[in-house]
Amino acid sequence: MAVFSRGFGARRRESDPRLPPGQYLTEDFPVLSAGPTPRVATGEWEFSIRSESGHIASWDWEQFRSLPIDDIATDIHCVTRWSKLGTSWRGVSLDTLLAEVDTEAEFAMAHSYGGYTTNIALEDLTDGKAWVAFEFEGEPLDAEHGGPARLLVPHLYFWKSAKWVRGLTLTSDEQPGFWEQNGYNMHGDPWTEERYW
Repeated sequence: MAVFSRGFGARRRESDPRLPPGQYLTEDFPVLSAGPTPRVATGEWEFSIRSESGHIASWDWEQFRSLPIDDIATDIHCVTRWSKLGTSWRGVSLDTLLAEVDTEAEFAMAHSYGGYTTNIALEDLTDGKAWVAFEFEGEPLDAEHGGPARLLVPHLYFWKSAKWVRGLTLTSDEQPGFWEQNGYNMHGDPWTEERYW
């Protein structure tokens, strides 16, 4: 059962070139969840990457926060048709995290506290395109928005930016995650409206 909350006061701005086709501009930050909000303390949080060979690289909160941190300014686009422009985040690049992993994999499955999963091609996570984000607009990321840390893959629809992220499993073949098993597109490019299968 999906949970919807405040923030659907969107307005259409088709003339804005920053809006993908079919999107509406919102000044709010809508919250959509497929279940209850996990509450994960930073002292219990861990992020891991498991390669296709079974090797696991992992970081606790202190180790993760000691890695190089990027400031990210980006637009975000939800498959439910809202877009929020000019958002500010802080996080650790997936390039930094994947540098610790020897892999020939082409795909990843993101896993979240609470059981959510989403599949992402590795090429969509590398070359400065994705982060594990822990701040939004200068504040620690609220639990309702995926805190303490969420995946941030802003060039894809926002369901690919898995909230409450706890790790990636790297694979040579692509398997659908939670929403993909329920009819969402395997890739999710907002500019070509890859919303559903």
